[in-house]
This record gives sequence, C-alpha cells and structure tokens, in this order.
Amino acid sequence: MTHQFDPSSLREYDIRGIVGQTLHDADAYAIGRGFATRVRATGGSRVAVGYDGRLSSPGLARALVEGLNAGGVDAIEVGLGPTPMLYYAEMVEDADGGIQITGSHNPANYNGFKMVLGHRPFFGEDIQDLGRMAASGAWCDAPAGYVAANKQRAIMDAYVDRLLEGLGAKGKAWRIGWDAGNGAAGPIVDRLVKRLPGEHFTLYTDVDGAFPNHHPDPTDEANLADLKALVAENTLDFGLAFDGDGDRIGAIDGTGRVIWGDQLLAIFAEMVLKDVPGATIIADVKASQALFDRVAELGGKPVMWKTGHSLIKQKMLETGAPLAGEMSGHVFFKHDYYGFDDALYAAIQLIRAADVLGHSVTELRGAMPAMVNTPELRFQVDDARKFAVVDEVLERLAADGADIDRTDGARVNTPDGWWLLRASNTQDVLVARAEANDEAGLDRLLAQIDAQLALSGMERGQAAGH
Repeated sequence: MTHQFDPSSLREYDIRGIVGQTLHDADAYAIGRGFATRVRATGGSRVAVGYDGRLSSPGLARALVEGLNAGGVDAIEVGLGPTPMLYYAEMVEDADGGIQITGSHNPANYNGFKMVLGHRPFFGEDIQDLGRMAASGAWCDAPAGYVAANKQRAIMDAYVDRLLEGLGAKGKAWRIGWDAGNGAAGPIVDRLVKRLPGEHFTLYTDVDGAFPNHHPDPTDEANLADLKALVAENTLDFGLAFDGDGDRIGAIDGTGRVIWGDQLLAIFAEMVLKDVPGATIIADVKASQALFDRVAELGGKPVMWKTGHSLIKQKMLETGAPLAGEMSGHVFFKHDYYGFDDALYAAIQLIRAADVLGHSVTELRGAMPAMVNTPELRFQVDDARKFAVVDEVLERLAADGADIDRTDGARVNTPDGWWLLRASNTQDVLVARAEANDEAGLDRLLAQIDAQLALSGMERGQAAGH
C-alpha cells in the first residue's frame, strides 16, 4: 500500500491543506502509519492525539488513530483542546510522541497536523520523510498478535491546574477581557477565569469551527476590534486573545493599544531575567530592534533566529534559553515550564508580570520606546519563485556592500533603521517588515524594498497587515 500526499500540504513546520481538496482522511491515515513507523524505530509505542474545534477534526482524528494502530502504536486520545494541551499531554502522559489535528489560524476549510516526537519538534526533513515513506509504502506493520489499547484521557482539568501553577502567589485582582475567537482555547479560558483573582469578561469561548464572530488570528488587528470594545466599555486593565488552536497570543492594554509579540517578549524577558540573570532570550528576525536592545540592557543575551515555532524550539534546545518568542505571538517558556509555545500559559505570565514588575500592563506598554514600523507585510508570489527572489536580493545587496543579516532571508541595517524580506515557509508569500527612527526614514526603507522587488520583476502591491 502506498499513498501520495498533495505536495503543497507537506510544510516546513507541519502538514496543512484544504479539507476535501489537498487534505483527506486518507492523508490522516498515512500520517498515522508513517509516524507510527518513526515512533517504533525509537522503541516507542504510545502517541498522544488531540484535535481543535474545526468541523473536519474529529474525522481526521479517527483516520489518524487507525493509521497509528495499523503501525502497532497505541493512541492516548485527549480529545478536543488547544495545541499546547496536546503538547502537555505528550510531556506528562508517558507518551513517545504527539499529534494535534489543527488548522491553526487558517480559514475554516483548512486543517492540518502538528507533531512532536520524544519531546522534540518534528519538522523539516521529518515531515518530508513521512511523504517518502507514504510514496514507497515503507511503513512498519503492527507486530503479530498486536491488539490496539487506545485510551481516552480527560486531561483538560490537569492542564488548567498546571497553567495556574504559573501564577505563583495570588497577585493583584486585575480586571481582564478574554477573546477565544470560538477556537479550541475557549473551554480552557472558561475554566481559568473561574479560578483567577480579579474580574473577568469573556468573548466567544464556545467552540465553533465556522468561526462566526471573527477569524481567530490575533496578530491581525482587525480581529481585536471586539476585544477593544469590551475593554473600553468595561474599563478593563487589559485584554487577551488567542488563535484557533491556542498557541499564539494577542494582547491589548487598557487604552486599546496592541501589545505585539515582540513587545510581550520584552515584558516577559524582564521578569525571567530577574530569576535567571544573564540568560539567552531568543526572538525571530521580524522582531523590533528595541526588543534586542532591551534584553541586552537587562543583562540578557539577545539572539535573533529564524521564524517558525519548530525552528525556535530547536534553537532553545541548543542554547538552553529559558524564553523565546516570535512576532506572530508564539511565546515559549522553558523557565518553570516545558519550552513549547503556549498562549494560555503566556496569558497567565502576563498577569504574573504585572504583579512581579509592579506596574499595570498599560504602564508596561506605555514605557516602551515609540518605534515607527510597519506591521508584517505579506504579498503573494509563486511558491517556486519566492526563495529565488530572496536569493537575488541578497546577491545584489552583497554586491552593494550593504549591512545584511542572513539569519532568515535578508534583514538589512541602514542609518534609517532596518528592513526585512524573507520567504514564508508555510505559504506562497514573501514577508517584509521595516522599522525606522521616523516616518521619513520608514518611507525610505519601504522604497528600498520596492526597488529590490522591482529588480526581480515584482511589486509589493496591496499587502495585508499583521
């Protein structure tokens, strides 16, 4: 038996596609067979399986478990919940790996699979290996006499208990707004707010895979409109929002200002560096220079790294960093936690930061330097062309003697500030961002991006924001 995946579904960090078009139950079964083969090769026999609130998720979960069992691996089924709850299960349930069925922040007709093996990220060549195994049918079969011993585990309450441990001593009774966006974080939010000090107002905590209120991507400011209104109408201290599978956080302060991913990381870094002086703090190449400068000012060692949750986790393992984050709202706490990206734990840590640092979230946000920058600018380009465009830009910049950081694409430092151009690993888009000292400088940086794109036969066009 062999299977061919749609090539577009095998991404750098996960497997993802449009249900019924590029992703089917047969793909889920094949993922189960391939992952079981990899688990068995490590001497393992148990995989935690969870899924988000998308309408297609339960069916894909059933097909995945069938594939795991056909390969001689038992499933620990934790059911509906956010991706970090699945990661937690993989850590504490004596599992050899974990798979979450989730479309993350993609539109409702998408779905996909995020994987961990032996508490480590499963990405890049690992995912391509699943494709090769499927194409050749090089899967292991269940041993003779194997009978599946799948177990259903209700782990949500234990996960909530673990999240609340991160608050430490009960602090000030803050008044907080929460927007779960009808995503898988909703049931966790409902449980948390009953047990947290303070007063809490919630939006859209019922799980609905059609996302009837707004798209669950808190890095797009338009999706924070209802949360901003909630905070303003009730004079709340701050607001928290989550993506569809609960591994990316969004936040606003009491005045409605967005606290972007790199700004949240600056707050978390100050708190963590109090406990771990001189520690390495990792952020992705899209982060503000103000963050790297702030980490250094606090006595930490700032490290700029490639965008992508799996790549960041791998770098944390290499460096021993207690904290990392991305502009996209993925935040990774290894200090007093497990090192995976968990937006719900990050939410608890923002509450704790206001207690530990002795300032309200609005004061913490207000103390940050005013930077003139763009949101993340994304524009479509053919998948086969996107990396080539970045290579062409790098070649021209090098010839011109530009100050370039090549960590992930081209991050170019100039007297005005910096600009970035990189190819997305998950979509057929190029990503750009620029940050300057003033508006005139920002205009000059954007003109440099446009000039480089034009030399490669492209234009920035109408770019979507965060």
